[in-house]
Amino acid sequence: MFSVEQIKVKLGSAMVLHGIDMVARAGQLTAIVGHNGSGKTTLLRAMTQEVGYDGVVRLDGRDISDMRGWELAARRAVLPQASRIAFPFTVLEIVRLGLMAGRDAAQQDLPSRALARVGLAGFEGRYYQELSGGEQQRAQLARVLCQVWEPVADGQPRWLLLDEPVSSLDIGHQLDVMEIARDYARAGGGVIAVMHDLNLTAMFADHVVLLAGGRRLAAGAPTEVMTDTTLSRAYGCDLRVNTAPEGSATYLLPHSARRAG
Repeated sequence: MFSVEQIKVKLGSAMVLHGIDMVARAGQLTAIVGHNGSGKTTLLRAMTQEVGYDGVVRLDGRDISDMRGWELAARRAVLPQASRIAFPFTVLEIVRLGLMAGRDAAQQDLPSRALARVGLAGFEGRYYQELSGGEQQRAQLARVLCQVWEPVADGQPRWLLLDEPVSSLDIGHQLDVMEIARDYARAGGGVIAVMHDLNLTAMFADHVVLLAGGRRLAAGAPTEVMTDTTLSRAYGCDLRVNTAPEGSATYLLPHSARRAG
């Protein structure tokens, strides 16, 4: 279990997070959603200790501030919104950065397997800077997968922490990436993903945490959180949640949304 308790973050003079509580469980894909500036990325960065915070972040009951860097690296991997590479590394060199010492490092074919998993088989010798934005994003996902390839290790779940993992991708690759994330959770690992696309969230998430103004507005199953009233309140516009006739997955019709007057 990955949990945060009363997390507060102040950046400069602005209070960005106001006492957030959240629980994400292994075996599930937890999506963090909310309007721009609601605090989604800041919450994830607090969970990865990239920003200072008040409160407690726990991984399977342990305060992460008491864990060593190598322990955290062995248990969770982080995909940021964007990664800037200044030097002309090949795709293989980038992906190999995700290999940790020990069991995973011994699997010499792991980077190529990870690249194939994200649809980049044969890209090993390409220079990273020559890739499109979407290809770079998938290469970074392959790097992250290498770090925690097995969803469960030594009886403990491992975690993928993904910040907008589909932001630069076309719809086909968006579905591919979300399926990778869901499969990882189904295999016993945990996934926490900051998401903007509410339809993909409804399709793939097991648990949704909705933020608004740096506070947790709602948390629960997609059908519990993604309601007309709650989403309209969170996003400041009238939204209508619908259900496809042939199934139970919720979806949103863009043409039914309008900005509140």
